[in-house]
Amino acid sequence: MIVTKNKEELEIMRRAALMVSKTLGIIAAEIKPGVTTLRLDTLAEQYIRDNGAIPGFKGLYDCPSTLLISPNEEVVHGIPKEVAIQEGDVLSIDCGAIVDGFYGDHAYTFTVGEVPQETIDLLDRTKNSLYLGIEQFRVGKRVEDVGHAIQEYCESFGYGVVRELVGHGLGKVMHEDPQMPNYGKRGRGKKFVEGMTVAIEPMINLGTKNIRHHKDGWTITTKDNKPSAHFEHNIAIVDGEPRLLSTFDYIYEVLGITSKEEDPYRWKD
Repeated sequence: MIVTKNKEELEIMRRAALMVSKTLGIIAAEIKPGVTTLRLDTLAEQYIRDNGAIPGFKGLYDCPSTLLISPNEEVVHGIPKEVAIQEGDVLSIDCGAIVDGFYGDHAYTFTVGEVPQETIDLLDRTKNSLYLGIEQFRVGKRVEDVGHAIQEYCESFGYGVVRELVGHGLGKVMHEDPQMPNYGKRGRGKKFVEGMTVAIEPMINLGTKNIRHHKDGWTITTKDNKPSAHFEHNIAIVDGEPRLLSTFDYIYEVLGITSKEEDPYRWKD
């Protein structure tokens, strides 16, 4: 069952999402060769707790960490370790936070130093596909309209669109109805309504769409060991249109990136 939110609940969800956005901005400044992913996790947990929020992932489904950090061929769900980041890595960093009982949950894929152009293109296009999906998240459209937009764009470059992992509704629990796949056919799936809140998160591979689950119960890699990219936003339908609860602005401020990609979907106070 889809759980819609009223104005007050959306304001809380925005605060939860922005807590994650700010955390990812803090982490962006620390990503460099030699830093361990466990160090990033420690910093994220400290920042979230110091600001009166609760890490959203830690303890959920027995998750041991605040961040999920997935380098290179890891798609998602990488557990932080005492392993140093290397020059040339790409890192998908997924973070969640709870504020007044509501979840924020989004992700960004970072580059570390010099990265092959084909990998940079993968990241750029995966992020582009996120906004193509967001454009479809409006009253009267359906779940697979979002997935179709993402799939059609990404597959036009020969990329693999992961099937087993999907976006989701978001609210007082991390995973609400509906599931939000990154593939589909236009006009299928549950219809979007006012007050819906979801996490849209393309997970796109440079090569095959197929993935491999590892024995640790968490790590998921591409079947061909080629790089994967993952970008995620939290979005609400307000006055029939998509409005971002999250933002990459804090990341971009650290990285020196100028972008207008969020402008059509910015929250209106």
